[in-house]
Amino acid sequence: MRLLDYYQEHPPVASHYLPRKLELPDKDHINLHGVRGSGKSALVIEYLEDMDHETLLYIDCEDPNLAFSTIDREEIQEYIWESSIELLVIDHYDSSIIDTIPDVERAIIISRVALGLDDFEEVELFPLDYEEFLAFERGLSPTNSFNHFLKLGTLPMMSRSTYATDIELKSFLYSRFTKQERQLFILLSMLQTRHLTIHQIYTAAKDRFKISKDWIYRTMREFQHEGVIFSIDDIDQKSSKKLILFDFALSKYCTIGQQFGIKFDTIVSLALIKHKRDIKTLGIYGYLTKYRELIVSAPFESEESIWKKSHNRFVTYKKYDIKKVTIVTVANSYSYQIEDIEFKALPFYEWSILNEDED
Repeated sequence: MRLLDYYQEHPPVASHYLPRKLELPDKDHINLHGVRGSGKSALVIEYLEDMDHETLLYIDCEDPNLAFSTIDREEIQEYIWESSIELLVIDHYDSSIIDTIPDVERAIIISRVALGLDDFEEVELFPLDYEEFLAFERGLSPTNSFNHFLKLGTLPMMSRSTYATDIELKSFLYSRFTKQERQLFILLSMLQTRHLTIHQIYTAAKDRFKISKDWIYRTMREFQHEGVIFSIDDIDQKSSKKLILFDFALSKYCTIGQQFGIKFDTIVSLALIKHKRDIKTLGIYGYLTKYRELIVSAPFESEESIWKKSHNRFVTYKKYDIKKVTIVTVANSYSYQIEDIEFKALPFYEWSILNEDED
């Protein structure tokens, strides 16, 4: 009880928080889940600011005070009843510490993956998208803001940084991933945007570090379930999927000489994923939506170069009944039409806002 008294008397305090798009629903029980580093704890702590702390109990399963102490469900349940707790928050939920959720009027459970709890609304939080990042920028020009975004990535902890980014990324990598997970993440960073099977990833891994096939397959499933990686189906290639990692700055940090085109393609794909667009890849050409729009990543290519490629690929575009081609660039804008297909190029910082508004 002594530890629970301390938790109840010392709830966490928000620090330098800026609003996110996601608002927690007004439900009795919520399971907030999302990839490591996405800002789940900060979102909930800010949410609790205006609540009655006398009826709040916040337990963090990663609190070092739990390293040599245990609290079981029965102990928490008794404390809830005796202290008239109305809202229970369990952060970094770990079933080995608290095996089942106690009975309480309201509960918020924070985890990396959805827990499938009965009577809980599941809410997913992604890392920052570009529009959220702009809120952290406070008045910089669109060009400067986008350059900053390219440098810092999507992790909220990085959005306040102006220097020492490699040190902070290293700290995040070593604090949030085990040694074997780090090795795998670094390898996946080297394979970013390629079309691969899990067997090909295993083959690449075993040539670089000692690992079992079972561990690779299991961890890849866990990474995908959490949102550390995304595997995008191709419209033709059924066996291999395009590999995308959840933060382009972290994956860039883990590699040497990664081409800017890979980084920019990742930025485009993450924008589509975070805005829940239903997409498949069309080989190396781009991302095809259910509305037959092809999204092409072309950061620096000129209008003339893209126009020539469009003509060369036009038979393919017609084969897949493409209605519109959107070319996402760093700064270029232009448009043209070939027969009945419209081609339009937009800078990422304009396209991402339009992309958010589409179904």
